[in-house]
Amino acid sequence: MRCERKFGNVFLWLVALALILASGCIDPKDRRPGLRLTGDVVEEAIDDWTFSAAYPEIYLETKTWYWMPHSVTTVCAGVGDKLYVPSLYYEGGEWPDKYWNANAASDPRVRLQIGEKIYPRKAVVVDDSTELKAALTALSAKYPFWSKLLQKPVSERPDMAIIRMDPR
Repeated sequence: MRCERKFGNVFLWLVALALILASGCIDPKDRRPGLRLTGDVVEEAIDDWTFSAAYPEIYLETKTWYWMPHSVTTVCAGVGDKLYVPSLYYEGGEWPDKYWNANAASDPRVRLQIGEKIYPRKAVVVDDSTELKAALTALSAKYPFWSKLLQKPVSERPDMAIIRMDPR
């Protein structure tokens, strides 16, 4: 009898988990990751990302090695036809030491949710110093946090990667 009750509880949890995963739309919130992002997909080229300035947070979806979507909350800054997403490593590290970074490194096809729209993109790490400076300037202009961070000496800043979201 006791074994049946345990099996019943486990079964109910598994059914609930399967229903949640099947829905495929658990959105990320703050530091909690989510699954598949939902919204109207925009396939057209974006020539001007300034509209992204109205969104303090966006969501970024990657694919895990086992093909499940994994989405996170992040920030972005647009410079003309380029959109940038930062990744900070407060405890040390470098690209692609974070989970979503490793996903994007193995499969750079990502999806961004900005407002109610989904933008299929390709994640590319910025390594050109001029472009990096432009991206950091845009982040600094949009977010007071980034402005304060960039006022610190380089030796006092956390390690970081800036990822450009290219068209696929």
